[in-house]
Amino acid sequence: MSAVDNPKPNEATVSVAHGPLVGAVLGRVVGMLAARAQCPIDRLDDALLITDAVAAHAPRFSTGDHLRVVVRTDDSWLELVVGPLAAGGTEGLVADATLPGVGNVLERVADEVDKTAGDAGEQLRIRLSFGSSEN
Repeated sequence: MSAVDNPKPNEATVSVAHGPLVGAVLGRVVGMLAARAQCPIDRLDDALLITDAVAAHAPRFSTGDHLRVVVRTDDSWLELVVGPLAAGGTEGLVADATLPGVGNVLERVADEVDKTAGDAGEQLRIRLSFGSSEN
């Protein structure tokens, strides 16, 4: 099987020091990879909502003084893997993404939200599909 038959997803690892640039840097990387994947505009809006929630809340739960996010896309999905997070960080991040009258932004907008233990701490994987969505 050639690389053309089995293309690898676009991927970038972002490590940003806690502070005001987290949202701007993460949003631009997500936008760039979503454009490469020809993400529909409505799902790009959803991806940027998720990015804003991650940027606003994840630094509080990350280990160290940098937030690390892996962003992956292919022609049918976009995925963010946030971590390593401190113990209880995945639960805290998801809980903090709840807005009054709206509910949980991550769980409402994403197709999948998975909390897992990683090598260096917890990780939160958030995936958006580009196909038809019931969200």
